[in-house]
Amino acid sequence: MNHLLSIEQLSTKEITWLLNAAGRLKAERGHHSDQPLAGQTWALIFTKSSTRTRVSFEVGIRELGGFPMFLSKNDIQLGRGELIKDTARVLGRMVHGAIIRTFAQSDVEEFAAFSNIPTINALTDDEHPCQILADLLTVQEKLGTWEGKKIVFVGDGFSNMTRSWMWAAKRLGFELAVASPPACQPPAEFLANLDAPNVSVSADPAEAVSDAHVINTDVWLSMGQEDQKDKELEFAGFEVNSQLLKNAAPGHIVLHCLPAYRGKEISEEVLELHADTIFQEAENRLHAQKAILAGLAR
Repeated sequence: MNHLLSIEQLSTKEITWLLNAAGRLKAERGHHSDQPLAGQTWALIFTKSSTRTRVSFEVGIRELGGFPMFLSKNDIQLGRGELIKDTARVLGRMVHGAIIRTFAQSDVEEFAAFSNIPTINALTDDEHPCQILADLLTVQEKLGTWEGKKIVFVGDGFSNMTRSWMWAAKRLGFELAVASPPACQPPAEFLANLDAPNVSVSADPAEAVSDAHVINTDVWLSMGQEDQKDKELEFAGFEVNSQLLKNAAPGHIVLHCLPAYRGKEISEEVLELHADTIFQEAENRLHAQKAILAGLAR
């Protein structure tokens, strides 16, 4: 693994290795004997704002012996129109790795291709691989395994989160049911390319949640879509609330990658009832990303 650009690129073996490493690093926190990033500087290049992503990566890099350097679009020439490939070739000669949170997946891929340093996708409009690894770690901790479990995503059926969940289901083989309004479902071309019979898509959240062990949701409007109020109207009936969860499997868990908009994609009652799991999921961003960093360190 030279980069982490998507869940799609990962093999089953690589996902399993990352999750095992994340669990080990979590258990060892505060007394790491290995410092794989010792003497290294990693650039965090963010054109999208963040709380969890920035803090978890900065802390994780430091705990593994490295030095984080945060660069917003206003700090570097990308904000003034410099080509990505030129920025990549400069930074690739000065830092040891790059973590990029931006809009276009192609920007991260181009940076990785030209920089010659390990590059991590910390979120794009297409995928959110770091979050999915943290979610899988949380499922493993809470339920023991994803094998034989039904996982559901309720919300935007073609968001970066949903796409990453679908690729995770393809690689790991668990049942994934996506409940999304018809206008927000993944296109047929994507599903054909995915070719995963264990992934289903419907417009009926109650049917999808029935007997589910993991219920996952996210904001209806992703960053940069805040002005698309008409899209938000499509999600009537898709709030994860106590009524929707009444037929979920006993002992089910609820996940949300945060930030959450209570009263929209999730009710206040459900979020607070499952707060321990949701904030454990948020913490697991740190541990999953440390595993990624350790796996990419040169």
